[in-house]
Amino acid sequence: MNKGVVISLASIGVAQLLKVPIKKYETGVWNWGLVASSGGMPSSHSAGVSSLATYIGLKKGISSTEFALASIFGIIVMYDAQGIRRQTGEITIKVNTLDEEIERLAGEPDKGFHDLAEERLKEMLGHQPEEVVGGAILGVAMGALGYFLERN
Repeated sequence: MNKGVVISLASIGVAQLLKVPIKKYETGVWNWGLVASSGGMPSSHSAGVSSLATYIGLKKGISSTEFALASIFGIIVMYDAQGIRRQTGEITIKVNTLDEEIERLAGEPDKGFHDLAEERLKEMLGHQPEEVVGGAILGVAMGALGYFLERN
């Protein structure tokens, strides 16, 4: 089995699991649905790519082609997670409230019809920069841990 893949997938899993107690601390509510959701603290995308790059860097060296590939791939993923995907999530919030806003602007009373709309788009897609950094820190720790455990 490829240790880099195992460590990266484990990092993603740990990040997803950590979202639940972190959100509980922030809101006081347990939300186990976060385990299977995108967005939130820490970024599992960042944790996965950072752990892989760290593991490869320690195993093959930072001058290796494998480390270069993992690092550039990781930078692109983390940039996308906090940039494009986050912006998409913010646009989705606007789209989900568009019908209500049009009715409000037209002077129609709010009858609550759109409050129960079943076809809402998923709003939490991307990450805030601190969530990406949190995932990256977790990933570096997991990649290093995996490397040093393998050596012993």
